[in-house]
Amino acid sequence: MLTHPKNPAYQLVEEDDLATEPVAPWLADMADPLRSVFRWAREYLCRPHVELGRKGPVCPYAQGSLDRHTFLLAVHRGATVEPDTLDALLLVYRDWFRELPPVAGPAAQFKTILLTLPDLPAGTANDIVDATQARLKPQYVAEGLMLGEFHDGPPDKGGLWNADFRPLHSPVPLLAVRHMVSSDFPFLADDADSVATYLRLFGANIPTILRSQVDAAARQFGLALPTPAPASRIAPQGAS
Repeated sequence: MLTHPKNPAYQLVEEDDLATEPVAPWLADMADPLRSVFRWAREYLCRPHVELGRKGPVCPYAQGSLDRHTFLLAVHRGATVEPDTLDALLLVYRDWFRELPPVAGPAAQFKTILLTLPDLPAGTANDIVDATQARLKPQYVAEGLMLGEFHDGPPDKGGLWNADFRPLHSPVPLLAVRHMVSSDFPFLADDADSVATYLRLFGANIPTILRSQVDAAARQFGLALPTPAPASRIAPQGAS
């Protein structure tokens, strides 16, 4: 378990924290929901799916994150949460995310913090998660981060390789903070500021399979495309 260096009220749960009994007292009534999130990661995110539309696991990074112990869960308790409260809470975890190792290099793409909201009633949790992601996405993207929404709805976003597949379902409503990767472009293509950020970060290393989409979006928004990097430097493709 990781404790915030400045505020011990904020903690991050690692998979090993739930592996033995008894768990920490503050986790006692949360152990089963949090275990279900780790189980979902291993049994769903880390495995292929018949509806995915490509080979490989649903999430190409989940296994590496779990193996590196950088798949971390935060918990917010309560049957209600105001938007301002949730935004401020995510800000704390976003800033902490930046400080957690690894902070740079290829290994950093495997780091993620998932803020779980286990007490929200089913009738409102999905709307809260979706609205929060939509509200904060521009801010996170501008900083090279992604904020993902997951719940049992599931969220009405199709997969990148099969538009009819809904890959973002989870057993507990949650919002996931991670670094943007080059294969995220389809999630950003409809917004000029997001495309500009993507070009700044990945414009010289666009995956070949996405090049035509990026070119089209850049032309649509009047943005210049950087010179492509040599093929050996282009990051591998992979996203749900």
